[in-house]
Amino acid sequence: MSGHCTGEACVTCSDAAVRVRITELLGDGLALVDTAAGPEQVSVALVDAGPGDTVLVHAGEAIAVVPS
Repeated sequence: MSGHCTGEACVTCSDAAVRVRITELLGDGLALVDTAAGPEQVSVALVDAGPGDTVLVHAGEAIAVVPS
């Protein structure tokens, strides 16, 4: 992990998918998500998701929506 990573897993540089909840859509295919380390910006261009949805994120990209 890079120097900015503070938790056990980082949604930007992790080699595994991390479950996070979308808190806000930012436009241009980006969203703000809750992580253990605090809010982070990720791409949601590949999934149909919105605020309140839980997604799996790998390398800063949401790759799947977790069914509720």
